[in-house]
Amino acid sequence: MTTTKKTVLITGAGRGVGLSVATKLAAAGHQVLVNDINPQTAEAAASAIIADGGDAMAASFDVSQTEAALSAIKDLQAQTGGIDILINNAGNAGSVDMQQLSFRDMPIDQWNQFLGVNLYGVLNCTKAVIDGMCERGWGRVITISSEAGRQGLDINVSLYGTAKAGAAHFMRHLAREVGANGVTANSIALGLMDNVPEEFAAPLIRGIPAGRLGSGADVAHAVQYLIDEQASWVTGQTLVVNGGVLAV
Repeated sequence: MTTTKKTVLITGAGRGVGLSVATKLAAAGHQVLVNDINPQTAEAAASAIIADGGDAMAASFDVSQTEAALSAIKDLQAQTGGIDILINNAGNAGSVDMQQLSFRDMPIDQWNQFLGVNLYGVLNCTKAVIDGMCERGWGRVITISSEAGRQGLDINVSLYGTAKAGAAHFMRHLAREVGANGVTANSIALGLMDNVPEEFAAPLIRGIPAGRLGSGADVAHAVQYLIDEQASWVTGQTLVVNGGVLAV
């Protein structure tokens, strides 16, 4: 089990799944850098973790903006001595609400809402930390993906699914490149989560063998496993966390 204190950067961690992951890893004794595009949200989340006895720091920047992300992470590494674990959690449509539109109906100028945060955000943050991990001989890169990135769905999320699939496949290639340096790279593909309105939950749950929607705690447990020393031989993989729903 990983007991040595590590520094963890979690993107999109001001609320939801990211905050659940940050809270769990802080409780396990790690230093968590809480990223959110909104400075107030990042500060509130970090303050809540600190109030519970954890070691946290707010880190507000837009992961989809390459130069801003690289610069912010460089500063974070200078302050902390290096980032050991990167959790690429920021997603959906970034700073705007996610609209579910068919590819035919989606304006071209909306493509980057999905590609920017779900694909380029992963590339940007990984680029910023991977050299340090390899030089120190230890690191973990985990990308929070989606079942929309593993199979075609009829819920009008084609650009989102495309970006998630690209980021997950990037993890597979990265794993081959950095495995000899003691760095692993994996994805977690999430099924239906408990962030849907209550009135929509019941029919969704009927299709899930486990009988419920997923929670932030479910994701946090999966992350905890992948960062553990006992998972050091697990790399280039996609861990599916979906309550038992079959997928291709």
